[in-house]
Amino acid sequence: MAATSSVDVADLTPRAWRLLRVAAGYDQRTVEREIDDVLQAHVSMLESGERALSRSRRKELLDLYASELDAEQIEALAEHF
Repeated sequence: MAATSSVDVADLTPRAWRLLRVAAGYDQRTVEREIDDVLQAHVSMLESGERALSRSRRKELLDLYASELDAEQIEALAEHF
């Protein structure tokens, strides 16, 4: 799993969340299947800025995406988007 300690989930923008998901190769339905109690609607609201998941859920989501990305990819998306 990629190191994500330098990225704070509180600092990620809705656009960065969407780009991280897509870069990791996940669609919203797949995320729903991978993480218990996270629905496609939760991911959609997080990515649109309408609602945030709890910090622990956002960390779990970032960890899922990090399993498919390296630290440099995560940091670039977090920093530039």
